[in-house]
Amino acid sequence: MMNAAKVMIVDDDPSLLRLLSMRLEAAGYEPVCASSGEQALAKLPVSRPQVVITDLRMGGMNGMALFGEIHERNPSMPVIMLTAHGSIPDAVAATSRGVFGFLTKPFDSKQLLDMVKQAASFGGEQSSEAPQDEWCREIVTRSSAMDELLSQAHLIARSDVSVFIHGESGTGKELLARAIHRASPRADKPFIAVNCSAIPEQLLESELFGHRKGAFTGATHDHKGLFQAAHGGTLFLDEIGDMPPAFQSKLLRVLQEHQVRPVGSVESIPIDVRMISATHRDLEQATQEGEFREDLYYRLNVVALEMPALAERREDIPLLANHFLHKLRGKEAKKAKSFSPEAVALLVQAAWPGNVRQLYNVVEQAVVLTTSAVIPAQLVQRALRSKGNEILPFAEARQRFERDYLTKLLRTTNGNVTQAARLAQRNRTEFYKLLNKHHLAPALFKE
Repeated sequence: MMNAAKVMIVDDDPSLLRLLSMRLEAAGYEPVCASSGEQALAKLPVSRPQVVITDLRMGGMNGMALFGEIHERNPSMPVIMLTAHGSIPDAVAATSRGVFGFLTKPFDSKQLLDMVKQAASFGGEQSSEAPQDEWCREIVTRSSAMDELLSQAHLIARSDVSVFIHGESGTGKELLARAIHRASPRADKPFIAVNCSAIPEQLLESELFGHRKGAFTGATHDHKGLFQAAHGGTLFLDEIGDMPPAFQSKLLRVLQEHQVRPVGSVESIPIDVRMISATHRDLEQATQEGEFREDLYYRLNVVALEMPALAERREDIPLLANHFLHKLRGKEAKKAKSFSPEAVALLVQAAWPGNVRQLYNVVEQAVVLTTSAVIPAQLVQRALRSKGNEILPFAEARQRFERDYLTKLLRTTNGNVTQAARLAQRNRTEFYKLLNKHHLAPALFKE
């Protein structure tokens, strides 16, 4: 059975609004009515329809203005335009701006329903084959921003284009990548996740492309490599922004030629892999500064998705906190069942620089320390202030170490870059790149 797709109808004519609502309901859709463009925008985040049908000429905000507002918030939302003042210029103007369909009044009901059916499918109508709560089951949310992101993700999952996910550390970029894989035709094939910053530079080529026995010291057997392991499925390269420049050209060649050459081999092996990459860094700026290849960036960034920070989706915080509490109760065999209202208020108001990962750590600490069924605000406050048990991601820990190390060197040498580079056993060019990466100006350290 098909789940009823929501269709929003926007018209300032009450009788037409009722008529359209009845016809859509009879056809198995769930209509959501709005008597103006302004009311439609207010209802959109709550109702989250798959399709919008709007009149072109209305008092106040007209249909094209409403379309512009909708597509600024959700570019993949199909909008069907109706008008009694239909003309070729109106239709051309509407369709050139991305309106899904254009019908003139009086319209043919069958033609309208056919267009709605097509639009609902295009906009991500849910079915028993790919129910939304199954493909993105790991992502807990009630946020309209996340719903729009998941709608876009579900849409692009059907294609085979490369996807680039940008977002702060701890926002759940790998969860989104896994969800895209599950919603794709490759769902029954492997999903391989790789943290590029966690693999030493000298081992990266061997890990990704594989190696032949005897290719180097310690290569006692053939190794397939992660590209071959992901053949037919999806390869997720996390923290792609930390990939060494020397390796970037090799990755670009693999993406262009769709084949890998294992270390120590003279033959290339064809691969069929869908690429999803992610980073917390600003890769556009990194390309301008010469730290990341521009051609590789555009090869990876065919479709870009922005993962919102937890502070931008505060309505999800109570939901996520209770979700983690439920998971940890079983793991820790604790009797904690809920948070006190004051504890929830603290969670919602916190800054969350570590995003969802930090929220999990706070809930975990509160569960471990609680002795009652209701977790009090004091334990949450203590967990929010405490950073002693926080385990940083490898990339973030390395970045923090590099910054502290470079700062110490510059202080020791009074900002003398030549001397600092010699102590670090790095050439000046490489040392300057490290300083630029961490926005450290040697002049600030001179006495």
